[in-house]
Amino acid sequence: MTLVNVMLLNSSSISYVTFAKPLKPVAPNLLHRRIIFPRCNATTTNVNVSERKSSNYQPNLWSYDFLQSLKHSYADTRYEDRAQQLQEEVRKMVKDENSDMWLKLELINDVKRLGLSYHYDKEIGETLLRFHSSARFSATIVHRSLHETALCFRLMREYGYDVSADTFERFKEQNGESKASLMGDVKGVLSLYEASFLGYEGEQILDDARAFSSFHLRSALNEGRSNNMVLEEVNHALELPLHHRTQRLEARWYIEHYAKKRDSNRVLLEAAKLDFNILQSTLQNDFQEVSRWWKGMGLASKLSFSRDRLMECFFWAVGMIFEPQLSDLRKGLTKVSCLITTIDDVYDVYGTLEELELFTAAVESWDVKAIQVLPDYMKICFLALYNTVNEFAYDALKEQGQDILPYLTKAWSDMLKAFLQEAKWSRDRHMPRFNDYLNNARISNSGIVMLTHVYFLQNHRITEEALESLDSYHSLLQNISIVFRLYNDLVTSKAELERGEAASSIPCYMRESGASEEGAYKHIFSLLNETWKKMNKDRVSQSPFPKAFVETAINLARNSHCFYQFGDGLGAPDSTAKNRIRSLIIEPIALYEMDISTSS
Repeated sequence: MTLVNVMLLNSSSISYVTFAKPLKPVAPNLLHRRIIFPRCNATTTNVNVSERKSSNYQPNLWSYDFLQSLKHSYADTRYEDRAQQLQEEVRKMVKDENSDMWLKLELINDVKRLGLSYHYDKEIGETLLRFHSSARFSATIVHRSLHETALCFRLMREYGYDVSADTFERFKEQNGESKASLMGDVKGVLSLYEASFLGYEGEQILDDARAFSSFHLRSALNEGRSNNMVLEEVNHALELPLHHRTQRLEARWYIEHYAKKRDSNRVLLEAAKLDFNILQSTLQNDFQEVSRWWKGMGLASKLSFSRDRLMECFFWAVGMIFEPQLSDLRKGLTKVSCLITTIDDVYDVYGTLEELELFTAAVESWDVKAIQVLPDYMKICFLALYNTVNEFAYDALKEQGQDILPYLTKAWSDMLKAFLQEAKWSRDRHMPRFNDYLNNARISNSGIVMLTHVYFLQNHRITEEALESLDSYHSLLQNISIVFRLYNDLVTSKAELERGEAASSIPCYMRESGASEEGAYKHIFSLLNETWKKMNKDRVSQSPFPKAFVETAINLARNSHCFYQFGDGLGAPDSTAKNRIRSLIIEPIALYEMDISTSS
């Protein structure tokens, strides 16, 4: 076994720690935490201005002073003590083995949708395991209503139990059509609709269930065939299914919806409101810390052509990792997202092809001397990236004894090579074949860079199997990246074409297949649907990655739905995007508002 002595520096002493067989040689500057700062202005080489594209990105919507003024109102022991008391009451409800199992499933569903389930993962897992393992599971599920059957199926699959879709066979007529009697059961059909999004490839019965339920839910909505509370849930589900929603935004919506129910559990409701507000204070503190980092970097002020989207990048990080104890991971991912956004604009908008080739080579070499041939604006980008990534790697080496730098730099280098390929297609006005575009897009969309950093920043045990899967870009990472890219393309394709970027999934497919624009959009939606099925299977299959990483990765795909649902939430954030951020990070929920609707 090869051993290496690594010198670690701290404020009081120098110590030597022996690590076993490092993965790859460690860069000397990493071991000494050598941080390089630019000694240059953001000027450029002598390039004809006409060679550079115009982005016309809108300015930042969030003022630094406003965000620094946030008060973290619920970071107070009196709120935390009350929240702890309520959490224990909810825990007793979840653990109660004497309560009816079908009522327990309703409780678990409410706990999950209210955003509280991360406190009770162990208890919920044990409850579902007992139910799934019991002899009465198969015998009882076949005698329950459509709503109960669908709810049970969805929860079981969400928590990793591979329940058979055949459980829905009894709700079909002999000719394969769903029973006509189900059409009036709006609540049951809604539950069937939500369950259908947990399907795997080849499960035709769930494809049929989705088509049947979505048609009849739209009819119920148009005809008002239920009470207002149920129709509100129907409208919400048809806008975007629960399985595809960003979890913390869904918690905010469901808390406000649940508060209007006459039969809502007041302990659950108060616990959810307090938990949301206390966590929001943690998020505000995290954001203020990372905003000081961003301001100190100076990229936004120096590089006027790039998007200043710190808040949106932080919002993206929260969508992937919201738990209060994961602040360092959340802040680290925000830094990564900000750097990706800035460097993406270098490749898409500002850099000439010759400059981009130099920058790509510099990152691949990971040698600070390489900046000597770069224009000044690229020197700033390179050093911001170099310092930030080296710091992540230094911390991992110091705290875990793992040299992660080769994996981080490889992910960045591969992404920039994919960026460069797209820049060449754009310069040459070349429309690649659809599959060639997708193969490149799996890397260029930045999902793999983010997930590579997430894996190492989660502080779990690093395994050789997982490292090999990261290095070879495991199918889970690739499928999530495809969802990310395609949802981006559905919204940004037109703007990218106007900026002179030729390659996007829509025009590539239209040109290759001869399909109309409408036909291309249908194909992309179909491809998204099939990719989600693969990801659903990945969630319950044997994986080289820890469960926490898999769920964070799935959350990245959910984020892409959220960011590109109503427009380009990163490139051109509008009032809808701003309101989402306000609801999640800025504005707390009124604690003692008792807004009870007249409908049950």
